[in-house]
Amino acid sequence: MALLLFRLNFCHTVLMPNSRPNAIATAIRSLAERHKVAYRSTATDRLGHDITRLSGDEVDIDEPALLLLALERAGHLTSRDAARLHGEYLRAKYE
Repeated sequence: MALLLFRLNFCHTVLMPNSRPNAIATAIRSLAERHKVAYRSTATDRLGHDITRLSGDEVDIDEPALLLLALERAGHLTSRDAARLHGEYLRAKYE
């Protein structure tokens, strides 16, 4: 229950309309640090990267996005929370 409240509180605090990408990235890093989570590439990640590269596309996934993936994989964020947070980060980053 406490973890659920923390998740909701965290997402509500971070997902404010005028958030800047650095503030969101810092919050993501803090959450990963608090849970002692780091991104570790999997075989599927490497395959996806290779397929993308071979198709001629260039995809550069930055640290906050990778940490969100790691937090989701570790069960500290739901897919929905991770997607919302990533969307807000990208929206602020490219405004």
